[in-house]
Amino acid sequence: MSAAVSRPRAAWLPRVLAVLVLVAAALVLGTSLAHGAPLPPDDPTAPAEPTEPGLGIDVDVAGSTPSTSIIALLALTLLGVAPSLLLMMTSFTKIFVVLALTRNALGLQGVPPNQVLAGLALFLSIFIMSPVLGDVNGAAVQPYLDGQIDFAAALEAAQVPLREFMVGLTREEDLALLTRAADMPNPESAETVPMQTLIPAFMLSELRAAFIIGFVVFVPFLVIDLVVASALMAMGMMMLPPSMISLPFKILLFVLVDGWGLIITQLVGSY
Repeated sequence: MSAAVSRPRAAWLPRVLAVLVLVAAALVLGTSLAHGAPLPPDDPTAPAEPTEPGLGIDVDVAGSTPSTSIIALLALTLLGVAPSLLLMMTSFTKIFVVLALTRNALGLQGVPPNQVLAGLALFLSIFIMSPVLGDVNGAAVQPYLDGQIDFAAALEAAQVPLREFMVGLTREEDLALLTRAADMPNPESAETVPMQTLIPAFMLSELRAAFIIGFVVFVPFLVIDLVVASALMAMGMMMLPPSMISLPFKILLFVLVDGWGLIITQLVGSY
């Protein structure tokens, strides 16, 4: 009986083992195929467009107002030529020459120093030229900054107040002298004189007026020098410099008559 039972068990046992081996092989093979086979790539998609506008720079090409860089360039150029314009087209030269002649008439070589005289002449020139500068600003600078006129028109408009100022202080003899020197025809009127002729003629007239005022200033101080020199010679003090004795008297006279006030009043009134 036992032998009969053991025979069927021995018969189906190899079948069960074969089935388990097949199942294990199937599992191992499926796993290796799953890890070794590459997945198909996804289709590329177009990038999404931004919903809000990004950062950008807008250039106003059609704008009529000058740009900041152009204004800065013009300002730097104006600062570069400002000393020349100050000397040639304003009252600075005449005022400085008169103040320097007054210092020499007093016999003071370094007092007041040149920096003080130049500073006083500069601020007096600004005071005298303020109406002209206001007209230039209103007629040329502000319309150009607002975009109403171009640079060439602004330059032409700026010349009108300066021309009126210089023509009123320029002698006809000086204009005729420079016109003949340039071999040019005589202008029909003072308003038609070119700037390259008007500017040097204006400087010649200013220097002439400055030397006339300087001569008037020199006369009283020269009288004091002569009186002191005559007194020293009469007393036999020939070795004593007359300027050492006359300097205190000249300073005293200049202070008593308020010399600086008189000179500045005369200079401002001449314009």
